[in-house]
Amino acid sequence: MVFTVTEEGNGSFQSDGPLNGIDVLSRDGRKPGNIVAWRVNRYLRPLCWEVSEDCTVSFVDTSCFEGKEVYRRTLTFLLVLACRNALGREVLVRHSLSDGYYCEIPGETLTGEQVEAVRQEMGELVKADRPIVREVLSLDRARTLFEAQGNREKAELLRWIGIDPVETYRIGDRNGFFYGPLTQSTGAVAVFDLVLHSPGMVLRFPTVASPAGLPPFQPPKQLSEVFLEYAGWLDILGISTMEGLHRAVAQGRGTELVLISEALHSQRLNRIAESVAYRQNCRMVCIAGPSGSGKTTTAHRLSIQLAVCGKRTKILFMDDYFLERSKTPRDAEGNYDFEAIEALDLELLNSHIETLLEGRSVRLPRFDFLNGTRESGPDLLLEPGEILIIEGIHGLNDQVGPGVPDSEKFLLYLSPLTGVNLDRHNRTSTTDNRLLRRLVRDYRTRGKKPEATLLQWPSVVRGAARHIFPYQERADAMFNSALVYELSVLKGYAEPLLRRIREESPVFGEAQRLLDLLRYAPFLPAEDVPNNSILREFIGGSCFKV
Repeated sequence: MVFTVTEEGNGSFQSDGPLNGIDVLSRDGRKPGNIVAWRVNRYLRPLCWEVSEDCTVSFVDTSCFEGKEVYRRTLTFLLVLACRNALGREVLVRHSLSDGYYCEIPGETLTGEQVEAVRQEMGELVKADRPIVREVLSLDRARTLFEAQGNREKAELLRWIGIDPVETYRIGDRNGFFYGPLTQSTGAVAVFDLVLHSPGMVLRFPTVASPAGLPPFQPPKQLSEVFLEYAGWLDILGISTMEGLHRAVAQGRGTELVLISEALHSQRLNRIAESVAYRQNCRMVCIAGPSGSGKTTTAHRLSIQLAVCGKRTKILFMDDYFLERSKTPRDAEGNYDFEAIEALDLELLNSHIETLLEGRSVRLPRFDFLNGTRESGPDLLLEPGEILIIEGIHGLNDQVGPGVPDSEKFLLYLSPLTGVNLDRHNRTSTTDNRLLRRLVRDYRTRGKKPEATLLQWPSVVRGAARHIFPYQERADAMFNSALVYELSVLKGYAEPLLRRIREESPVFGEAQRLLDLLRYAPFLPAEDVPNNSILREFIGGSCFKV
C-alpha cells in the first residue's frame, strides 16, 4: 500500500513500505546527529517508530525542551546500567541540582573512585553505541520483569495506573520504563559528566541554554541541604515515589497527608519568623523565588507568624511595580520579558521603600494584568517598629532596596522543590510543578488560555535562570513550598485545561507530556486543602488576597 509522508518544512514523498525516523532521515543522506526523536501527527515518538499510512512528521533535536527530556531519560538509563555493572548497586535519582540530577546509592556515601568507575562505564556504553530497543509488553509481563529486576515500586505503580500494554526500552538484557521515548542508541548521548557530590553524585548534561556542551557546575549548598532534608522527610513518610502516594490515598490517608504537609509548612515558616524576630535591627524581609513558588501566600503567612512573635508588618507586592505593557522590555525572540528586572519600575519601587522606612506614607500602585496598565492604589504607612515585607521574583536582587544596609534585611528564597518522584529512576520536575501551578492560576485569575501560558513558559524558565537563580544563595533562609499531595489536587484543575489544546498547536506535544505526568498521580479532591494553603493561591479559595 502506497502512502504519503509529509515532513514539515521539507516537502512530501511516497513510500510503499513501512518507514521509521532513521529511514526518513537517510532518504536525504541525513544522519540523526542531535536529532533524538520525531513527531508523528504531532505525537512525540522514538526514531524507531514505524509509519505505514499517510502522516505528517517533524524531527526533534536537543535544542528544545522535549528533545532535552529524551536525552536526559536516555542518560538516566545508562546511569542505571553503569551503577549495576560498576558497583553492583541500584541508583536512586533524587532531584535536580545545578542543571543536573543528584543521585544516590541508598545507604551509602560514594567515593570519588566509585563515581569515576560509574562514569567510565557510562563512557563505554556510549562508545559501544548499543541499540536501545523499544519493546511493548503486556502489563503482567512488564510487572513481572520489573519485580525480577528489583524495581518493585515501578511494577506497583504500573498496577495502580493500569497501563496495558506497557512501552519499555531495552539495552542488552535490561529493560527500563522512562515515561517517554528514548534515543535510538547509547551513542546519541555522548555529552555528559558525572561528578561526586557527597553523599551522592550529580549526572550532568547539556541544557537548552547550553545545547552544545555542559553548563558550569555550581552546586548551591543551601539548596542541596533543603532537598536532602525534604527527601529524608518523605522517606520517613514512605511516600518518596508515586507508588507510595497511591498506596496512601488508597488506604484512606489522603486527608492525613494534606494535614501533615500543611503542618510542615507551618513549622518551617514559624522557624523563619523566629529567625527574623530575633535578628536585631531587621527592618525589611525580602521574599523571592521563581514564578509559581507561592510568594504571595508565603508573605501573608509569614506576616501572621511574625505577629505571633510580637512583630507587626506591612506587605509590598513587587508585581504592582511592573511597567505598563508598552514599556515592557522584550527578549531575543521579540516577546515581552516579564522576568527581567528591567520590566519593573525600579526607580519608583526603591523610592517607595526608602520613603516607607523613613516613616512616611506612599500611594501604592496597582497593576492590572488583564490590560497591562498600572493604576493608583491605596496609601501605605509603616508604623514605628513595623517590618516591611517585600515579595517578588527579584526580591534577592541587590538592585532592590540598595540604600538599605544588609544588616537590616532578611532574605528568603522559596520554590516548590519537588520530592515525590515517579519511581526511583524518574524524578518529577520542580519546573513542571511551577508550570502546572501557573497554568491553573493564570486561567483562573488572568483569563489566560492554557496555550498562551505554555507558549510563554520557555521564556519564563530562561528568565529565572538569568535573573533569579543566580541570587538564591544570598538568602538567609530557604523555604520549600512543595506539598506532597499537590499534583494529586492540581490534576483535577490542569487536565481539563491541557486537553483544550488542539493537535495543530505548537505546544500540543508539551501539553501531552504534562498530561502523561498527571496520569501517574492519584486524584485528590480540593475540599481538604486549608484556605491558608499555598496551593489555594493557584486553585482559588484562599483566605488571603492572592
